[in-house]
Amino acid sequence: MPKDKADPPASYEAALQELEQLVSRIETGQLPLEQLLAGYERGAELLKFCRDKLQAVEDQIKVLDAGTLKPWTQE
Repeated sequence: MPKDKADPPASYEAALQELEQLVSRIETGQLPLEQLLAGYERGAELLKFCRDKLQAVEDQIKVLDAGTLKPWTQE
């Protein structure tokens, strides 16, 4: 079911998609306990991956905006 710990997602989008699928399977309540635990562990890894990617993007935006993070406005 869950991918190996050493198998990081290819991208933020891939991690988010895998996380959404994993949450759906967990929410069914039909997984055996061992798969539930493995799914939870994989979900925690994917969540950390996504948060780290978002933080890296935010840090890059700060660099590009001379150290300040400006509010997002759609034009």
